[in-house]
Amino acid sequence: MQQVLKVSRKIDYALRAMIHLAGLPHGRLVSHKELADRLSLPKDFTAKIMKTLSERGLVSSVRGPHGGFKLAKSPQCISMLDVIEATEGPVSLNVCLDSKSSCAVSESCTMYDVWRVGQEKMLDVYRTATLASLAEQREVLVPLEIRTAASRPARPSRALRV
Repeated sequence: MQQVLKVSRKIDYALRAMIHLAGLPHGRLVSHKELADRLSLPKDFTAKIMKTLSERGLVSSVRGPHGGFKLAKSPQCISMLDVIEATEGPVSLNVCLDSKSSCAVSESCTMYDVWRVGQEKMLDVYRTATLASLAEQREVLVPLEIRTAASRPARPSRALRV
């Protein structure tokens, strides 16, 4: 059975971790602890999320003291929808979209077609947003923040004049 889409902390954390991995040099391994520290996520929850993403084939894991996680596929080949569905399973705006027969009033329902079109559009947006494009946007934003902080004028001194 499909779940009604709710952007849970699990989905949010999974997406943040995957976007971070997508922004790293190809093949670089990152431990769940490093991911948690860099992204301000709970360590134990991050470990569980990364295990799930590994089981679903989106990340590869390497055990050992120099182990960690890396993307299992090119970031151009992994969409937001892939991460969402790997984390929480298939999503639906309304349970009736799973099966019209699951609703007692489906014969007289005027909302079904609206829900269906809305879901198709939503899934298309998530399907076309790749980790590569999201990581690229993130790389543009981070240097901007650094430049902004570095280019601020120094505060004038409040020394007293005598």
